[in-house]
Amino acid sequence: MNAIGDILRANPELALFLALAIGFLVGRFRLGTFTLGPVLGTLLAGVVIGQLRIPLSPVVKTIFFDLFLFATGYKVGPQFFRGLKRDALPQLALTAVICVASLLTAVGLSRLLGYDVGTAAGLLAGAFSESTVIGTASEAIQRLALPAAEKTRLANNIPVAYAVTYLVGTTAVVWFLSSLAPRLLRIDLRRAAAELETALTGKSEAAAEFRSGYETWGIRAFRVESPAWAGRTVAELEKAVPGSRLVIERVRQGQRLVEPTPETVVGKGDVVAVLARRTVFLDGLAALGPEVLDPELLDFPLVIRDVVITRKEVVGMSLAKLGEQHGQGVVLRRLVRGGQEIPFAAWTAVNRGDQLQLVGHAEDVERAGREVGYLDRPTPATDVVFLGLGIVIGGLVGLLAVNVRGVPLSLTTSGGALVMGLAFGWLRSIRPVFGRIPEAALWVFDNVGLAAFLGAVGLAAGPSFVSGVRQTGLGLLGAGLVAALLPHSVGLLFGRLVLKMNPVILLGACTGAGTTTAGLKAVQDAAQSKAPVLGYTVPYALGNILLTAWGPVIVALMR
Repeated sequence: MNAIGDILRANPELALFLALAIGFLVGRFRLGTFTLGPVLGTLLAGVVIGQLRIPLSPVVKTIFFDLFLFATGYKVGPQFFRGLKRDALPQLALTAVICVASLLTAVGLSRLLGYDVGTAAGLLAGAFSESTVIGTASEAIQRLALPAAEKTRLANNIPVAYAVTYLVGTTAVVWFLSSLAPRLLRIDLRRAAAELETALTGKSEAAAEFRSGYETWGIRAFRVESPAWAGRTVAELEKAVPGSRLVIERVRQGQRLVEPTPETVVGKGDVVAVLARRTVFLDGLAALGPEVLDPELLDFPLVIRDVVITRKEVVGMSLAKLGEQHGQGVVLRRLVRGGQEIPFAAWTAVNRGDQLQLVGHAEDVERAGREVGYLDRPTPATDVVFLGLGIVIGGLVGLLAVNVRGVPLSLTTSGGALVMGLAFGWLRSIRPVFGRIPEAALWVFDNVGLAAFLGAVGLAAGPSFVSGVRQTGLGLLGAGLVAALLPHSVGLLFGRLVLKMNPVILLGACTGAGTTTAGLKAVQDAAQSKAPVLGYTVPYALGNILLTAWGPVIVALMR
């Protein structure tokens, strides 16, 4: 053990990667529906390894933290700026109420129980599962006019309180929003979600059937025998089923295979290859004619591409109108907004930055992509110039400070990276010819960046962690429970009684405001529907900003 300790102390980078490996491994373990997750797993692994007193330069955790915050802002930037529009005001108001309540609750409990500023910041971070507070509060503490030893003690108390309250906070919020909140709202969550989806789609299928309808597409061959279908052009046939999208991909006329144009006339006895939802095959094509087996007709290449909505003239347009004007030859497979797949209907309006997954012939997908936005071609390359300049400019902005009660209050360099990530993510959605960061790279910045930051925090706090837990005692668990549930309870009442929000949207918005992705998944599972995500994206964007900003604010309020 002494030899291992000597090696790790001489090579602290190995200790950090060891913490990452152990943390991600431990984070996989599941107890019922609860998992530690790689973030908390890496923090705890860092604490354990930190007992060996591993010296690690503070700049290491700052680098990883800045990468994480810039990536977070980059992902939610388009939705954040969209949230500033009038139609998102209820969700913005709900988010502000929940986030302010979280700050006031943490400050009030900390003053009542006599916690220091580090413990108060850790309580807020853990109860709301917002790890960024650890970084911004730590940076604010380092700016205080205190002896270096006192700054270190206060900063080390943050991860102690975070680790203790994270477990109770996350578990309590997931249970509260998915199980208790629907009872408080006096709703049957599954029925309410099904009714919402019926209102969205105009159909009466259950949620699971609705998801199957828009997620599952197929290609089948039919011989045209109905006089109502024969003699019509391809463009006319593709509009023959009201409210549904179908595409005539290929036509057999006798022994000849035809690549159709919108003006191609389909005659009686012709065989057509139809791309459509499976529900369309069941409900809308029975009168077309018999289905036939024609492997040669169906043997043609299709591509699946992601298109980002950027053109100003199509923003706000319904999917039905978008398909009518630009959707010839393609079908919509998925709609992703703010990193989350959302349910959609014919009249769902598209927003700037939405990602549409289109299926069709390569030339049709290329054309549709150019007409509505930007075809996001798969590539592993990251625009490092864009990334580096974003963090540098954000850091410079974050250095600007205002003195509040003797504390220099600022975004800090890390908070500046988050703000510039928002701006650059929004710019990318408008001008996608630059600034590409692939999903795989975003995953690394988001998950590994945050985990490595907390691993470094754990290594630094390790020697004082056990004594810190003994000092705070079990009372911190109760404080974490109150700090997690009280703000969400306030938000639930405000959203239902004041804002009159749909309860399904409200529950999704609460998970977004608390940046609790695990809570969103639990609510969706309880509802057996994706519908709660419709309230998630805008609150998630604003919640990340406000909760991150609370780091230096809580330091100022607790001084």
